[in-house]
Amino acid sequence: MKLAVVGGGSTYTPELIDGFSRLRDTLPIEELVLVDPAADRLELVGGLARRIFAKQGHPGRIVTTSDLDAGVADADAVLLQLRVGGQAARNQDETWPLECGCIGQETTGAGGLAKALRTVPVVLDIAERVRRTNPNAWIIDFTNPVGIVTRALLQAGHKAVGLCNVAIGFQRKFARLLDVTPGEVHLDHVGLNHLTWELGVRLGGPDGENVLPKLLAEHGDTIADDLRMPRAIVDRLGVVPSYYLRYFYAHDGVVRELGTKPSRAAEVAAMERELLAMYGDPALDEKPALLAKRGGAFYSEAAVDLASSLLGSGGTPVQVVNTYNRGTLPFLPDDAVIEVQARVDGTGATPLAVPELDPLYAGLIANVTAYEDLALEAALRGGRDRVFKALLAHPLIGQFEYAEALTDKLIAHNREHLAWA
Repeated sequence: MKLAVVGGGSTYTPELIDGFSRLRDTLPIEELVLVDPAADRLELVGGLARRIFAKQGHPGRIVTTSDLDAGVADADAVLLQLRVGGQAARNQDETWPLECGCIGQETTGAGGLAKALRTVPVVLDIAERVRRTNPNAWIIDFTNPVGIVTRALLQAGHKAVGLCNVAIGFQRKFARLLDVTPGEVHLDHVGLNHLTWELGVRLGGPDGENVLPKLLAEHGDTIADDLRMPRAIVDRLGVVPSYYLRYFYAHDGVVRELGTKPSRAAEVAAMERELLAMYGDPALDEKPALLAKRGGAFYSEAAVDLASSLLGSGGTPVQVVNTYNRGTLPFLPDDAVIEVQARVDGTGATPLAVPELDPLYAGLIANVTAYEDLALEAALRGGRDRVFKALLAHPLIGQFEYAEALTDKLIAHNREHLAWA
C-alpha cells in the first residue's frame, strides 16, 4: 500500500507518522511519500519520520520529494494537509478582519473566506494531477476550510472525503470522563465542519444509552471550560457545541479578546521554529511533547481509521467525516457537505440518520451553508462582487458596510494568491 501526504513538510506530520507507525496493523503502509515544495522543512521532517518508523519497527519506506506528480503516482490514497501562504497568510486572516470589528480566524468569517479563495484552486489542481496519475486513488482532505474544500473536490468528481479532528477529540475527552474506552463512545455529531453540536453521547453504538445528561451534570464545569463558554449556557442548550461556536455565540467578546494579544498564527509560527529545530536533532526519534500544543490532537488516529476503511484494510465502520448531505439534513440541498457520523467503506462515506434538529441549530447551519455556496463560487470563478456577496451572507458579518470594507482588505492582503485580482 502506498500513501502520499501533500504538505508533508508540515510540523503536524510527525503526529501522523506516529499514528501510522503505532497502527500499522490497521493500515499496512509499504511506502509513504511526503510531498512538499519546501525542501528544507521536508528534509527535517522526513528525517524524523524515518527515525520514528525505525524506532517503532515499522518496515515501510519513507520517501520525500518536491515533485508532486512523482509523489502521488500510484498512490492508493493522498492526504492533503497544505496551507497556501503559510503562517504569514494565516496571520493576516486573523488580524485584518479585527480592523472592522469582525472575528479574525482562519476557518470562519472573512479570514476563513480568504483561506478558501487561496486554497480551493490549488487543491483542485493537485486533485486533477492525482486523477491523471491514478484515478482510483482516494483523496482525504484535512486542509481547511474542510467543508468548502471537500465540496469543491466532490463537485469536480474526485473520490474525496473530508476529515476534521474535532469529533475524535470530543470522543476521547468524553471517554476519559466516563472511564470507558473511546470505541465505546458514539457521538450524535451534527452540523458543518467547525459548526457542529454533540446532540447525544451514546455508549456502545448509535442505538446505545444517551449519557450526555449525565456528562453535563457531573462534568459540566470541565466541558464548559474546555469550550471557553459559561457553564450556564452549555446547561441551557443541553448539548455540547463545538468550541468554534464560541465565535458565533460570543462574537463581540471574542473580538475584544483577540485584539489584546498576539494572533494564534504568531504563536504557532514561534512554535514551529522550535519544533523544526528539534526535528533536526538526529537523536530525536519520537514526536516531541511540544507538538501537542501545535494542534491537531488525535489527527493521526482519525486519518488512519479513515484511510484503512476506504482502502479495505480495516478501520471503524462508522466515523465522523465530511461528505455529501444526500438528504440527511432535509433542509439542505443533497450536494451540501455536512459533518456527521457516516458508514465508511471502499465505496466511500454514507451518512447515518441524525436526530431532528432544533431550529436554533438548523437555522445557523442553513445560513452558513448558503455562505459556503457563495464562498465556493467566489473561489472557483473569482471577482470582487462574488467575494462581497459571500461576506454579506456570512452570519458573522451580514452588514454591507462591513462586507465592502472586508472585501477590499481581503483582496489587498491576498492579491498574490488570487489569479483574477
